[in-house]
Amino acid sequence: MNILKLLDKLSNDKFFTTETSRLETITNLSSAGKKAAVASIPFGLGALMTTSAKAETVTTTDSSLFKNALTDALQLALVLEYLENEFYAMGLAAGTLIPNGDRAVFMQISKHEAAHVNFLKSTLTSLGTTPGAKPTFDFTANGSFSPFTDYSQFLVLAQAFEDTGVRAYKGQAGNVMSNKAVLQAALQIHSVEARHASQVRRMRANKGWIELADGGNMPPATNAVYAGEDVTNQAGFNTATAFGAAAGSAAYDEILTGSDAQTIASLFIV
Repeated sequence: MNILKLLDKLSNDKFFTTETSRLETITNLSSAGKKAAVASIPFGLGALMTTSAKAETVTTTDSSLFKNALTDALQLALVLEYLENEFYAMGLAAGTLIPNGDRAVFMQISKHEAAHVNFLKSTLTSLGTTPGAKPTFDFTANGSFSPFTDYSQFLVLAQAFEDTGVRAYKGQAGNVMSNKAVLQAALQIHSVEARHASQVRRMRANKGWIELADGGNMPPATNAVYAGEDVTNQAGFNTATAFGAAAGSAAYDEILTGSDAQTIASLFIV
């Protein structure tokens, strides 16, 4: 997948303009299941994602395919880090939006996200690939949210973005295994993103991990972030039988595929 082509497509396709409600789109993605979610993506966007989809199941030893899978994964991670970095920067700049007691937390998280952006750009450059340009973001999702005037909504999106990042990094692990140094760094970023997610979730009086009850305290527009987290079968082991569905599903964090993560992020790209 060429992330630059993807972003260009997102900027011009009516699927992501006012002709279609992005809030309605993300809600439909979560309620209709994986197959329906893929079917709801415009044909042109699906075509752009073919390389990414192939990369997730690549079995060949062709080094060029491994490199493409690696750089595609890093470009996706860069878009997610751009999104988080700008979101926190705008939140911190929004006057008295963030209470003084919470401000230090988001100042530190913001520094982390900026460091992640710089690392990913540097790594892509070292691999001979031009880092994708930062998209123009709309954190209202076309009017669905008001995160910079309503602190509760800021926290909701912060949780959704962090939980998305954790699942997305996990989903790309197989695509960065060809470069051990990058794999190690990606795992280091993943663990920090997980700590961010846990911290933000606790600031919303949630548990530090994703659980089935999350649907009751998050708006329907974020359902796609948590789609698939109710899985209770892991490598043939039925965790629900052993521990109950709630504990069994919460004990394992599911991945987001590259296309799933791109679809979620695109709802906030102009």
